[in-house]
Amino acid sequence: MNPMITAPLSRFLAVADVDRSVRFYRDVLGFEARPAKGEYGFPAAAELVLGLARIQIGVSDTAWDSTGQKRPRGSAILFLETADVAALRDAVLARGGKPSELERVNWIKLRMFEIRDPDGHSLWFGQSFQEPDVPAPEPMLRKSLPELPVSDVPAAVAHYRDVLGFRINHAQDDIGVMDRDQVTVILIPRTAQHRGIGSCYVYIRDADGLHAELTARGARVLEEPVSMPWGLRQFRVLDQDGNQITFGQTFE
Repeated sequence: MNPMITAPLSRFLAVADVDRSVRFYRDVLGFEARPAKGEYGFPAAAELVLGLARIQIGVSDTAWDSTGQKRPRGSAILFLETADVAALRDAVLARGGKPSELERVNWIKLRMFEIRDPDGHSLWFGQSFQEPDVPAPEPMLRKSLPELPVSDVPAAVAHYRDVLGFRINHAQDDIGVMDRDQVTVILIPRTAQHRGIGSCYVYIRDADGLHAELTARGARVLEEPVSMPWGLRQFRVLDQDGNQITFGQTFE
């Protein structure tokens, strides 16, 4: 069994032959091949998953890189962190792959090997040699509750409930605590101390689905969902007081 990829990674790779690439990632690297899910503006034809790594592939000559620039097919460089880099290299060798030798990269404290896929994309697999398998400490920060200033709290409470789909957790004339799933927004009076407008960013599961819902509810949606080069498909909404909420779905 393959050592799993332990750090999240999601990328689209431009390939010349989808079937050839699927065979390489599945039969040599040990990825699971699945039908592509979601449409983010890329011609994805298949999805490859190993642990926390998700790679979508499609036939194209170019693709966006993580800096927002278009690069030719075969120029991508992917870094994947694994729990046992030596065992993964041995597994790749046993399946007929041609990985490089393991090497210690001191400036990032990783033992790594490289292998190139059939289109020339470079994949680096690594494992920390400084702090291997150190349990993460219990998180200190748990949840963020943004405060948004409004001119009329009861009216804003009604807007967040009826238009934006939030539930009333607590409401009175000078405060509104609004919940939707795991997100809480606090509505406070706009005063000399809390002037202007506020904004917050909310990570969501389905940008297109939420966009359709809020549009149907009559929300002040500023644009269609857009897939950004840095891996978020997002759109913006203004509440009735001009506060901006940006909803983003991760895909890369």
